[in-house]
Amino acid sequence: MPKIDVYNLEGKKVSDVELKEDIFGIEPNKEIVHSVLVNYLANQRQGTQSTKTRSEVSGGGKKPWRQKGTGRARQGSIRTPHWVGGGIALGPKPRSYSYKVNKKEKRLAIKSILSSKVLENELVVVDAIDFKEIKTKQMQNALTNLKVTGKTLVLLPEKNENVQKSARNIEGVKTTLVNTINVYDLLKYTNLVVTLDAVKKIEEVYA
Repeated sequence: MPKIDVYNLEGKKVSDVELKEDIFGIEPNKEIVHSVLVNYLANQRQGTQSTKTRSEVSGGGKKPWRQKGTGRARQGSIRTPHWVGGGIALGPKPRSYSYKVNKKEKRLAIKSILSSKVLENELVVVDAIDFKEIKTKQMQNALTNLKVTGKTLVLLPEKNENVQKSARNIEGVKTTLVNTINVYDLLKYTNLVVTLDAVKKIEEVYA
């Protein structure tokens, strides 16, 4: 069972916590992580691209010239695909790119990334994050004290407006809640700062 230090916002160690083996100590499954990530990105696609077919392009109702006797190739409409201004043959139409992935696979992907964060020392646990007011400097100082640099995801157990708004103006820092974490964010942000309550909530949800 992996054990990790718990810090306060001053960067001092206050205790340690034992993390659940089946969530934070499994062998990361890269194939499942990749599969779930591709699914997430596909589900984000809007699929709103559209082109007009020859039936949707305006004009072209009249046959441009008679069938025979002109010396030119026969034409039925000036809006066929090979004409300039004509319709598009086999072009994209609005569609949905989303598809479903097994719920167990999604959970395994989350566990795999959390376990890899522990293995690579990219998981920082703090006893609590709570500010009396919205102030970016407070969050910046906390991250500096914790020696966290680079892209950082701050994971909270529940909504906290003061913390979330204090972090939103810091480049490369994002806050999210336990019930909204996804593979994309966990992979995009190198460091994961988690409160002790958030760890307990993750262990309840993913047990």
